[in-house]
Amino acid sequence: MGKTTESGKMLEIRDLTIHYETDEGICHAVNHISLDLEKGKTIGLVGETGAGKTTIALGIMGLIPNPPGRVIGGEIFLQGENLLEKNKHEMQKIRGKKISMIFQDPMTALNPIDTVGDQIREVILLHEHGLSKADATKKACEVLEMVGIPAERYEEYPHQFSGGMKQRIVIAIALACNPELLIADEPTTALDVTIQAQVLDKLNELKEQLRTSMIMITHDLGIVAEMCDQVAIVYAGEIVEMGSVWDIFDRPGHPYTLGLFGSLPSVAEDKPRLTPIPGLMPDPMNLPEGCSFAPRCEHACEQCRKQQTLEEVEDGHWVRCGVFGGKGRSHA
Repeated sequence: MGKTTESGKMLEIRDLTIHYETDEGICHAVNHISLDLEKGKTIGLVGETGAGKTTIALGIMGLIPNPPGRVIGGEIFLQGENLLEKNKHEMQKIRGKKISMIFQDPMTALNPIDTVGDQIREVILLHEHGLSKADATKKACEVLEMVGIPAERYEEYPHQFSGGMKQRIVIAIALACNPELLIADEPTTALDVTIQAQVLDKLNELKEQLRTSMIMITHDLGIVAEMCDQVAIVYAGEIVEMGSVWDIFDRPGHPYTLGLFGSLPSVAEDKPRLTPIPGLMPDPMNLPEGCSFAPRCEHACEQCRKQQTLEEVEDGHWVRCGVFGGKGRSHA
């Protein structure tokens, strides 16, 4: 059963909660996440490793391993259709066609015993019924060319490509059926700076060409500045701040966001040392009461022991902090 979605909204997530049930206890991986993504726009999910970014993506894709993972509650609307009400067969039709995902490691995402061309063609044949093998092969060659790989390399195997080229092949597979939503999970991990720039340029180019909406999962704020329209800062399974790139970079309103900026090198300031955020992210099986960031926060007070809500501090800029929210300072 669908719903009437707001005009221009590609994705709407409401109160999404995902747990992993283990022998040691319940891992609270994602806790009441809500966000919107407009057609043709890119939102960045930013945070430390273990914050819950990839789990959000797997929830959207319907790929939470069950057991031990389980979607406890919430709604995920893709153009008005609630994905959480779809069965496995219906989700298989949606994955690759309407939603695609670029996984972190191209080495494990590609099948080493199939040619790269056949792996792209397989996706096309799965979703474009009635297409002949010859036509699917032709389209697979076109997709390879689109990501900058000559069609003559169709018959080659993954081990014959460099790391950057493998990542391009993974992008080609994800884009083979012109998805309306692309999820890129750390797409430049383990790539050198030059290849990173090439991959990001290609993603930007393809996004403009195909009018694809995108979720960019990263811990690299430089990538966010280059690729994203909106940003959601994720900490311990919650969104602690969300807004436009301008809001987040120019007027950060949560101490964790400020901490992320403080741990970055700067060419504008003469810093003898970087300022890392003290402490570690809390154990998701034993989250603190109230604000999850309070044990690491220099601004923490008694009020932080109470549950914090995401409040709109200015138009389109949301902050989960009753003490510091809206008091961010400019990084210009």
